[in-house]
Amino acid sequence: MANPNAGVCVIKEEFVVKNSEKNGGNVKDPNSCEKRKLDEAPDGSNIDNKKAKTGDNKEQPQKPRERKRGQNKARPKTYQDDKQNKPCPSIINIKSAADSQTCKYDNCKFIHNPLDYLKNKPKDLGDRCHLFELRGECPRGIACRFGSSHLTPEGYNVVNEIKAKEWKDDIKNTLQTELQISLQKRTYNFDLSEKLVKVLDKRKTDSKPLSDVSKPDQDLIKKEDTKSGAITDEDLIKLLPRERKTIDWQDKLYLSPLTTVGNLPFRRICKQYGADITCGEMALCESLLKGMKQEWALVKRHESEDLFGAQICGTNVWQITKVAQLLQEKTELDFIDLNLGCPIDLIYKKGGGSGMMHRLPTLEASVTCASKLLSIPFTAKIRTGVYQDKKIAHTIVPKLAECGASLITLHGRSREARYTRSADWEYIETCAQAANPCPVFGNGDIMSYEDYVQKREIAPTVKGVMIGRGALIKPWLFTEIKEQKLWDISSSERFDIIKKYTNYGLEHWGSDTQGVENTRRFLLEWLSFLYRYVPVGLLERPPQKINERPPIYFGRNDLETLMASGNCQDWIKISEMLLGPVPDGFQFLPKHKTNSY
Repeated sequence: MANPNAGVCVIKEEFVVKNSEKNGGNVKDPNSCEKRKLDEAPDGSNIDNKKAKTGDNKEQPQKPRERKRGQNKARPKTYQDDKQNKPCPSIINIKSAADSQTCKYDNCKFIHNPLDYLKNKPKDLGDRCHLFELRGECPRGIACRFGSSHLTPEGYNVVNEIKAKEWKDDIKNTLQTELQISLQKRTYNFDLSEKLVKVLDKRKTDSKPLSDVSKPDQDLIKKEDTKSGAITDEDLIKLLPRERKTIDWQDKLYLSPLTTVGNLPFRRICKQYGADITCGEMALCESLLKGMKQEWALVKRHESEDLFGAQICGTNVWQITKVAQLLQEKTELDFIDLNLGCPIDLIYKKGGGSGMMHRLPTLEASVTCASKLLSIPFTAKIRTGVYQDKKIAHTIVPKLAECGASLITLHGRSREARYTRSADWEYIETCAQAANPCPVFGNGDIMSYEDYVQKREIAPTVKGVMIGRGALIKPWLFTEIKEQKLWDISSSERFDIIKKYTNYGLEHWGSDTQGVENTRRFLLEWLSFLYRYVPVGLLERPPQKINERPPIYFGRNDLETLMASGNCQDWIKISEMLLGPVPDGFQFLPKHKTNSY
């Protein structure tokens, strides 16, 4: 007989919302966003009202509810700024009348008079600017939405000279204009990586292993920009690294690279709660090679990230090897990770992500070339396979190790399963043994110290664990594991985490209108995971399991109840408590659909 509580997070009875309370409208249904969408016609009107107007009151046979999967791909932009109401960059950061500049562009549509802009500027969201208090100078100047603390009536930006001199930039790996231009014009020197790929291809044809090629002298690699002409085989041998940086992976807690939500402010939060290793969001090789700013933003690193890597996704050996060379020469990274698990159709159909698992010659060549070229570790993240009933990772991991991968992380699900089934840690152990002596990390379904201990017992060969959704739902999970406890964190402590995130967001995206709304958007994306946390004191049988859904419940106070809501409007309300009211025309739909738990 099936267990009626399977998949249900059991809440203490006194906190569970009864049907009468639910129908009375005291508590919002966590799935109300989804239900509202189902009750609306395509034009946004109510279906029942349409029936009444047309007189079509016939009982329609109910169709089974379609299972929602994946992402909301056609979601609207949360906020669109109006150029005509924005200040021209020439007036943003003027400190005195002597600093006034003239706009260089004849057809500029922005506002050029500081006083005119101040008349039309929306009301400030607060009277304290976090950036000004931290750095002594707000780079957003007159456009800052907290500008009353550092703007004169004439629109000049006040600077605290002492703090400004003490401040040192804490962000690394910013895309420089000179590098962006060389990438866009295709003048960047990739002779080293191109020659390496050609040598590999030649040796494969001659049945000779590439391992015959020596490793780099780092000083010589830096000289490649000044060399002219083609690199010979002899040059290549001199340029390849003789020593590679090593990392002690043993028992490390690794924050998974998480697209959209794994941004720099979120990683800073996780570092404070004990994450050992952090990695940037997946960056596409093609976009990095084109010098696209939005893609290069994904490799930015905060100074608190002491063990940090960039994750790349490519479709061929040329792309991957070039990006490996580029990142080594122009960024500060401790390792580079190759994504072999991305399940998104757009990536998979091009042969990237999990699609690479069925393209072994390309995969082997890519890992071999990148690992030979780099003086930092080259790692890979992989799934069990593409199809749920055909696991192939155990045949791939030994080849990755042989090709030079320094670490392999295995997510215990297939591309087909996505997140709908439990991770197979017994299979992770099988793969860890197959890859030995190359270290393997396991990934999947860890949401408490108890889960961590259980998974390590099932897979004793793994060297450490990677944590993704568990960290999104409760970023203090790293502390729980290190201190071997179950933390009944209060709603005020959780709200302080969110407040800290918004400050980090303003530092990262800016304190002007666009920066505030970017911070709000990414906060709302994170809240679509945070609300899934059920406080320990409410659980009938702690700890909470990652795939268990609770019934609708009350918290121990109003804030805890609000933070447990799955309603988009309540997430917006939380954002308004920190970032002020949303602008007119603001829309938000989570990236992942509401039943993707």
